[in-house]
Amino acid sequence: MKQLKLIVLFAIFCNQFVAFAQEPADYVNPFIGTSNYGATFPGPIAPRGMASISPFNVAGAPNKLEKDSQWLSNPYVHENTFLTGFSQVNLSGVGCPELGVILLMPTTGKIETNHLKYGSTYTNEVAKAAYYSTQIDKYNVKGEFTASKRVGVSKFTFPKGQANVLLNLGVGLTNEQGAMIQVVSSTEIQGMRSVGTFCYNSPEAAYPVYFVAKFSKPADHFGVWKKPAKYEGVEAQWMGYNGKTRLMEQSKKMVVGDSIGSYFSYNFEKTETVEVKIGVSYVSIENARENLEKETGNKSFEAVYAATYKEWNDELSKIKVEGGTKEDKTVFYTALYHTLIHPNTLNDVNGEYPEIKTGKIGKTDGTRYTVFSLWDTYRNVHQLMSLVYPKQQSDMVKSMLDMYDENGWLPKWELNSTETFTMVGDPASIVITDTYLKGIRDFDVQKAYKAMLKSADQIENNPLRPGLQEYIEKGFVTTENGGSVSTTEEYNAADNAIALLANELGHKGDYKRFKNRSLSYKKLFDKNFKLLRPRTKDGSWYEPFDPNAGANFTENIGFIEGNAWQYAFMVPHDINGLKKLMGGDKGFTDQLQKIFDTKQFDMANEPDIAYPYLFNYVKGEEWRSQKLVEELVRTHFKNTPDGIPGNDDTGTMSAWVVYSMMGFYPIAPGEPKYTITKPLFDKITIQLDSGYYQKSELVIEKVTNSNGRINTIKVDGKTNKGYFIDHNDLVNAKNLKIILQ
Repeated sequence: MKQLKLIVLFAIFCNQFVAFAQEPADYVNPFIGTSNYGATFPGPIAPRGMASISPFNVAGAPNKLEKDSQWLSNPYVHENTFLTGFSQVNLSGVGCPELGVILLMPTTGKIETNHLKYGSTYTNEVAKAAYYSTQIDKYNVKGEFTASKRVGVSKFTFPKGQANVLLNLGVGLTNEQGAMIQVVSSTEIQGMRSVGTFCYNSPEAAYPVYFVAKFSKPADHFGVWKKPAKYEGVEAQWMGYNGKTRLMEQSKKMVVGDSIGSYFSYNFEKTETVEVKIGVSYVSIENARENLEKETGNKSFEAVYAATYKEWNDELSKIKVEGGTKEDKTVFYTALYHTLIHPNTLNDVNGEYPEIKTGKIGKTDGTRYTVFSLWDTYRNVHQLMSLVYPKQQSDMVKSMLDMYDENGWLPKWELNSTETFTMVGDPASIVITDTYLKGIRDFDVQKAYKAMLKSADQIENNPLRPGLQEYIEKGFVTTENGGSVSTTEEYNAADNAIALLANELGHKGDYKRFKNRSLSYKKLFDKNFKLLRPRTKDGSWYEPFDPNAGANFTENIGFIEGNAWQYAFMVPHDINGLKKLMGGDKGFTDQLQKIFDTKQFDMANEPDIAYPYLFNYVKGEEWRSQKLVEELVRTHFKNTPDGIPGNDDTGTMSAWVVYSMMGFYPIAPGEPKYTITKPLFDKITIQLDSGYYQKSELVIEKVTNSNGRINTIKVDGKTNKGYFIDHNDLVNAKNLKIILQ
């Protein structure tokens, strides 16, 4: 009898353990990054989703941070309190305002179309992978939200009385204007919103996002509204509707304008719920409807949520971590979650997508990706994709090559098949080389190589490399072109990548030419400062020179988003050459340490993002990297809304902390190698894709004799020389063991 009781108790214990065991997706906290200008949003999205839903709280005077009062690039700020709707297409972790449109808002009582009047405070927010909910105070309405890849699904629980669902096309994060809307029936609305002008440039490249909204209950009343511009003078005397919002009840006409929207109203005798599914497309209204029907059809809110949650958990489970605290796992899996948002899907379920520049509709059998913030992501995001999600990375490279076919150029900063030309450099070349050298080769490498040579060599009308002629002739970009040091270093990095691919493909002449070009940063090295310094057109040093100028995103003639300190070591392909310029190991170490001691290191931006790892290049100084990386993780990455040190840059900051917590980092973009540091978990298991890698998994273990420094690194039981490991050696190892002394 006693034995039976023990069995029963054991069974109860096991069931409780199973009930409380957390899956990787359960650790995701989408509120991380919604403060401190992290520019993430807390609402639901599927992995690489086209559709997403975000609470929109950056319109209206009650808010501390309002979109038109400053350069604000996110639809939601955690400190804000005034909600004006839920946007259906959004960007995560970008530095410029765009999208954040098609706002759905539940209200009660009389129809009000002014968002500043119908907006409300909100409470009881819940955010997790594939789900967001909140209570909308003014109306006592609960809003719940989930999404499939191309469809946002909203569920509103209304109290008794008149209930309204507003669809506002006049408010959004974009600075573009123009929309059209049409009620199809008492359960369906269709339309379009124009978006574009990312970073306030290329207004001629504005483009439409189409939508179809389907409601679970037929409306008792519906209509559209339009608020025209206000005229002055004689015309105004004749216009009784001048500047006034007019409601068109029961109208099924297409309405076109800037400040337009629609409403569906219900008269409920008791508490009721209304579900709204909104399919989106960048091709057509018909495709938006097909996306909606094929992805969500008659599925309930709960069914859509369950499917998208599973998709998230499957993706996040490709890395399993053991040990560490719950907070550590929350930071880690939320960061991994943020790396799986962009680049995101552009094509519809039928494979169609808008081509870049041509105006034609293309078609793919795979996935056409978009949102390539390459100045950021070439440094670590794509390396993480190649390691853990190689099929996705392969499709991303294929998407870039399709853009080359359509546009004549590889992408620089592509957004929904528009080229924004934001930032500097030629980063696509680095990503493609890095991918190929890691063994992901199921793309047309000859086409890729041809495209890379075009961007590196074409002097005239080259949108990717301004100042290329003087770069080739002098070895550097002068102050005539702005950002001279930054741009030179970026061109050096791209040229090094081209050299590596040329060598792999057997083009020895190109290898030597581009390898020599990649080292031209040395011409900007000022031995008096031991820093890189801008030069003028005649080759003289630019005056006045302040090494500190340019920090915190202030303007500086020689640098882009940084200063001389933050660019001093941004030549990871030639650290040994840089060491010689700085006087050897000691000079290099002292100058690098000075950046951290004088607080010139900027964790919130990309140019110096690899600096904490550079001490690994000096034997005996590797402990500094271990200490710095752990301190930076603990200081800047937290389970709080401000838990990203600044703009997430479409997952770049998140990728940094994912790698750093696992104990290794892709130190030199384009080169298939990693540098090693102390993991913050006891064990990390990375599932490897059998389509690209021979081993099924990579296991990293931390052996802790104390909380000290690394004593030994072992690969399959053999001591590893130094703190670096090639990609092939890593993915073909069964076990990487990091032993602390």
